[in-house]
Amino acid sequence: MTLRIGNASGFYGDRFDAVREMLTGGELDVLTGDYLAELTMLILGRDRLKDPAAGYARTFLRQLEDCLGLAHERSVKIVTNAGGLNPAGLADAVRTLAGRLGIPVRVAHVEGDDLTARHPGSLAAHAYLGGFGIAECLSAGADIVVTGRVTDAALVTGPAAAHFGWRPGDHDRLAGAVVAGHVLECGTQATGGNYAFFGDGDVRRPGFPLAEIHEDGSCVVTKHPGTGGFVDVGTVTAQLLYETGGARYAGPDVTARLDTVRLVQDGPDRVRIEGVRGEAPPPTLKVGLNRLGGFRNEVTFVLTGLGIEAKAALVREQMGDALAKTPPAEVRWELVRTDRADADTEETASALLRLVVRDPDQAAVGRALSGAAIELALASYPGFHVVAPPGKGAPYGVFEDVYVPHGAVDHVAVLHDGSRLSVIPAQDTLVLETLEEPSLPEPLPAGPARRAPLGLIAGARSGDKGGNANVGVWVRTDEAWRWLAHELTADRFRELIPESRPLKVVRHVLPELRAVNFVVEGILGEGVASQARFDPQAKALGEWLRSRHLDIPEVLL
Repeated sequence: MTLRIGNASGFYGDRFDAVREMLTGGELDVLTGDYLAELTMLILGRDRLKDPAAGYARTFLRQLEDCLGLAHERSVKIVTNAGGLNPAGLADAVRTLAGRLGIPVRVAHVEGDDLTARHPGSLAAHAYLGGFGIAECLSAGADIVVTGRVTDAALVTGPAAAHFGWRPGDHDRLAGAVVAGHVLECGTQATGGNYAFFGDGDVRRPGFPLAEIHEDGSCVVTKHPGTGGFVDVGTVTAQLLYETGGARYAGPDVTARLDTVRLVQDGPDRVRIEGVRGEAPPPTLKVGLNRLGGFRNEVTFVLTGLGIEAKAALVREQMGDALAKTPPAEVRWELVRTDRADADTEETASALLRLVVRDPDQAAVGRALSGAAIELALASYPGFHVVAPPGKGAPYGVFEDVYVPHGAVDHVAVLHDGSRLSVIPAQDTLVLETLEEPSLPEPLPAGPARRAPLGLIAGARSGDKGGNANVGVWVRTDEAWRWLAHELTADRFRELIPESRPLKVVRHVLPELRAVNFVVEGILGEGVASQARFDPQAKALGEWLRSRHLDIPEVLL
């Protein structure tokens, strides 16, 4: 028996008409929507400050108004974490909507993740729950299940556990569903979106993915016929590496062993995932804490033509003198040399000098910065202008992880009839330990090499986890793997990515995927909302790495 689970949202703001596309494009049993990320929780927390009845993804309601009838006609269950900080509020809103539309649906929700009251000073503190609350709701007959902060993969493990009758000890089956859920969670990233080798197919409008899940936990990742994009071993590998660390991918229901995942092309736009092994989950749950870190402001000066370095030095000195009167707690300068010699347009003759300031006091980053910058308009380097005038300064957020025992969280399934069912926390747990590094393949024999970009033979995908970034790099042939496994070490990564040199870089080897995964600790400061670097979520860090040049064996090129 196969369970077909689709995805229609990878983030809050994803393609609005994806719900309709998935409901009308082919056969489905369950449709999921992932709306939450670390930054989203902060945004919803600020919404809740303004309106205690807010805190959920309102987009989902609008999508449901358009498609609730379709889902009901096709008997498709809907499972979503769009409840955010207020799953009960969204569940009530869905019931109101269904009543207005005259569609008889049973709506349940999952709660217990909100630990904000236990963490004074946090704007939102939420534990990452597993899928068994969702499973209880579906087993009791719910048509729609709304959750708050659950793991992204729980949107798949919950329906699978309900459908197949899996129990908490079914670690291998649950781990297979976790891997399927991780592939689906970011929507079109599994079907060619943001893909290193995007030229392999038509990715102008990728279709959303679905997984055909089997009772043993194996699955096939595919998409509806006729939709854009493509599904192959590469697109699935890329998503498997996204925002992961080592071979143990831990969650509240199970720890999935990514070093056991086997991918097989099973026909056009079909990739079979099999062999996934699971272990008992760790004894603690992750809790994401979001708080306001202070205020931030920036101004970008445009430097054109000759003497770029001298112009930058002048304005830095002038701004330093002005800001010294009320110095912000943090001042950061960055000169981006986008200029070219003898350029045929003014824009390509210009470099950008970016100033970012932070302080707990908004006044220190608001008027102090804007006044100092504006007063230089007629008194600084030749050609003085800025990309946009600085504003008053905006609040920025800080994200951090803490961990609590499973039993510290009251995981509750609130069924469609209003009854409440406590979800028993994991009883069988296993402390996470670092695995021994797997043996590497035999290196390629010595031969001629050519200086070339890594991306000619390797794909990459990168992302954020709090203040850390991960960069997964994979190759598509055994011969390339024999080279990559020995060449792309943590030291070579630091050499190619200079800003990682003072940081801890850990390499994890995944031979079954022909991949190495790097975790760069602290490169994103205090998380995406703190905007510590130019690319605050490290989305393009992998593409930067692919653009760097190495001596690559000619036999691979």
